[in-house]
Amino acid sequence: MSDTALPESVDLLIVPRLRDLGDGFTVRRVLPYARRRHVGPFVFFDHMGPVQFEPGQGLDVRPHPHIGLATVTYLFEGEIMHRDSLGVVQPIRPGDVNWMVAGRGIAHSERTRPELRQSGAPLHGIQSWFALPKQHEETEPTFHHHPASSLPEIEKPGARLRLIAGTAFGATSPAQVFAPMVYLDARLSDGAILPLPDDEERAVYVAIGEVILDGTVYESGAMLVLKPGAQPKILARGAARLMVLGGAPLDGERTLWWNFVSSSKDRIEQAKADWRAGNWPRVPGETEFIPLPEGM
Repeated sequence: MSDTALPESVDLLIVPRLRDLGDGFTVRRVLPYARRRHVGPFVFFDHMGPVQFEPGQGLDVRPHPHIGLATVTYLFEGEIMHRDSLGVVQPIRPGDVNWMVAGRGIAHSERTRPELRQSGAPLHGIQSWFALPKQHEETEPTFHHHPASSLPEIEKPGARLRLIAGTAFGATSPAQVFAPMVYLDARLSDGAILPLPDDEERAVYVAIGEVILDGTVYESGAMLVLKPGAQPKILARGAARLMVLGGAPLDGERTLWWNFVSSSKDRIEQAKADWRAGNWPRVPGETEFIPLPEGM
């Protein structure tokens, strides 16, 4: 579909690109996009799976670094074991929010536990990065686990919304944010209309199922970036699961290089040099790491 055929309320349709993370595990990369680098504070958005690992296989993302961002891996199905340089060891399970603020620097790994690897396990979810405001880019790294039961649930006709982060419909998530934002997991029954919060920048991602917007059907994998102030009628065509994301515009552009996010290119270069030289906090219990990519 071309942009000229988009509904009036939609500014841009983003169709993900496939990215191979190794060992045959691919993700759908939505953000950053050539024509839209970010939506509110969201600068990175990957859709993982759904995949069913064979017995003996699993996810193995070796220790790697981050700066200048907060990140959350939000699962629909499966489990990931998180380990980081703060010494945190925390399983990520469906509906939970594991909120990692990288700030001045953190390293972490994401793996499938040996017990799940033996029998083979499913995996399906979203990984998002949020750029920190300039005044918080060098904040101390932190990690907070928020179980699904601690997150606000918002009931609307035919819809159940879980507030992952930020504020919406009078509710506030316990996840620490540094600027106004919203991140919702919306589960819709057939024929339900998606309620939308009022935010300066917003997008809707179709994670599971299909929706109809102004007579056009959008399938899983479509991100609809909405025009400011738009309140389109987004109707579920069968059961559907959508992610609503956005917030206040960023306070300036960001450079994204590998796993680093910063308003300063010099800071990116320093992070590259530190990781290359091994001048970075280690992840306890891990002996491997992902080398700095060369030639990017």
